[in-house]
Amino acid sequence: MKSSFLRPAAALALALGLAACGGSETFTVKGTVSSLAYPGLVLTNNGVDLPIAVGATTFSFPGSLEYGETYKVLVKANPAHQTCLANENFNADTAGRMASINVPVVCAINAFTVGGKITGLTTEGLVLTNGTTGGTVTVVKDATVFVFANSVAFDQSYGITVFKQPTGQTCTVANGVGVMGDAKVENVQVTCNVSIGS
Repeated sequence: MKSSFLRPAAALALALGLAACGGSETFTVKGTVSSLAYPGLVLTNNGVDLPIAVGATTFSFPGSLEYGETYKVLVKANPAHQTCLANENFNADTAGRMASINVPVVCAINAFTVGGKITGLTTEGLVLTNGTTGGTVTVVKDATVFVFANSVAFDQSYGITVFKQPTGQTCTVANGVGVMGDAKVENVQVTCNVSIGS
């Protein structure tokens, strides 16, 4: 009589013990997505690819991991015009070490510099400005190129003009207005000549 009661009790205790250790627990690899504005984002984990729809704020890989299995969520393909990163503090670990798996993925619009060439600058004092997105650059005499430190995000406009003319010269800007694409702008042309009457 005693043994018939003890066997099921022992089996139950063993099952509960295994569950407490994570022996039968499974884990879903999931996470959050921030600022995804364009299509094309693909995440991958242990050889499984997961396309993410525009506007999605969460994701979940199909299937689940057993306790002790490893995972590593990476960005396999970035969306158009953006760069996304899986948080390195949470994207790789062993299932069961934490109560749940939650990997943050953050996306940002790509931004690029605006610059170009200068011809004829022989004096000091030239200052260029990007009136659309802000920022100035002071150009030293005899310079042949310039680049603005402030980058311009994809699909944002830029407008390069002369903020201050150099001493005794007049400079004009060509190709100074446009909308940022998927690469840095290097075709702005600044031409300087001696001012009339100087």
